[in-house]
Amino acid sequence: MTLSRRAFTQAALTTAALAATGMASPLRASAAAANTAYAFAYFTESPNSQGADYGLHLAVSRDGLNWTPLNQNNPVVTPTAGQQGLRDPFVYRKQDGTFVVIATDLKGTNFGLNSQYLHVWDSTDLASFTGYRLVRMHTMNTHTWAPTVFWDASRGQYGIVYSANNGRDVFMVNYTSDFRTVSAAQVYFSPSAGVLDGDIVVDGATTYMYYKNLADGYIYGARSSTGAPNSYTTYTGGLRQGSGMEAPLLLRTNEGGWRLWGDSYSPVNNDFYAWSSNNISANAWTVLNQRDYTPPLNAKHGSIVGITDAEYNAMVSRWGTPNWVRLKSSNYPDRYVRHADRVGRIDPYPFDPYQDQLWRMVSGLADPAGVSFESVNYSGNYLRHYDYALRLDPNENTAVFRADATFYRTAGLADASWSSFRSYNFPTRYLRHYNSLLRIDPLSSASSAVDRQDATFRVVS
Repeated sequence: MTLSRRAFTQAALTTAALAATGMASPLRASAAAANTAYAFAYFTESPNSQGADYGLHLAVSRDGLNWTPLNQNNPVVTPTAGQQGLRDPFVYRKQDGTFVVIATDLKGTNFGLNSQYLHVWDSTDLASFTGYRLVRMHTMNTHTWAPTVFWDASRGQYGIVYSANNGRDVFMVNYTSDFRTVSAAQVYFSPSAGVLDGDIVVDGATTYMYYKNLADGYIYGARSSTGAPNSYTTYTGGLRQGSGMEAPLLLRTNEGGWRLWGDSYSPVNNDFYAWSSNNISANAWTVLNQRDYTPPLNAKHGSIVGITDAEYNAMVSRWGTPNWVRLKSSNYPDRYVRHADRVGRIDPYPFDPYQDQLWRMVSGLADPAGVSFESVNYSGNYLRHYDYALRLDPNENTAVFRADATFYRTAGLADASWSSFRSYNFPTRYLRHYNSLLRIDPLSSASSAVDRQDATFRVVS
């Protein structure tokens, strides 16, 4: 079982080094005991920027695949210096078991406005943040984008690697012991093509770095036996889903496997894709089905860290979970139930207005044992059937309306771990999609596989 995204190998290296001197490991016992969950740090955007927010957002997950945004998907902290906005937040568990968060000093999409600084916060449990500061990384007239952190055991310091341009697009590195003072910047990785968005994980004797190649737009993996500057060899072929991808996020899971996330900005902005591997050294990556994961709503270019059960509970207690849900289609897992021009349908996410997919799943209007779906952005309006077609209407407070807007949540007709929704007043009919439109049709366990899949959804945040 790993300690976190990086802390597994940090702990192994630190413990081994200290054992030789007879000293105890500085890693907290609680952190070393069991990471059973994950935290995701990110900022938000949506295709038309209606969901854009350049503060620090957090989500949690038990499986590292399906995420629950915290604080209603609002920022938990926002920069107050520099450009007063952030991108590319990176959360890292330090050698003492506490966390540091660093992020690009950039608000919005004004990429031509260079900053020599990174935002930095300290945190003991990701339920509070202290010591906010800007740290200057270099004196060049260039950006300081997409930081990542790793523990360099040979130096006994942390390396902060980030994207910059010193005449060409390269990765730079500064070393630090306290994330307050840093060494002089030096080139860390400069292959024949320009590079962007490096992410580094130390695993035993090997340091892995995944990055975007600007020449062809693909994600590649490189490795080094030392983690020293200019010591990496690219060993993978190119990876990409969608037509434009960046921000590789490399994760050593709590269970011992590997995941690689990529942030796709084309053909539509802020769509995450993922791969998995049981053997990262062999470049054996398998595309994950979107049924298996649900990124945080509108998430962009983030980072993931393993957390303990106590840390998970502290984060949820401090920040709270959403008061809304989304319904994800079983057989079209990139699509979510939404209203558009008051018509109920499923559409590929992401889209704007992104709020059209957010529902308050309340006690059934006709029977509290059932459920009704109230629109978040049209308060007092509910998803109901009319002539068997689903639409969004204001609550008429009639018996007919209440019945039309009430469903019983059952085990999914195609997958019992998901959900189906049976009509209250037409008990042989279930909510399903057909040609992207929502309706209620007679269905049962004897219906065709396709029909049952059309009526199966996952309730997610």
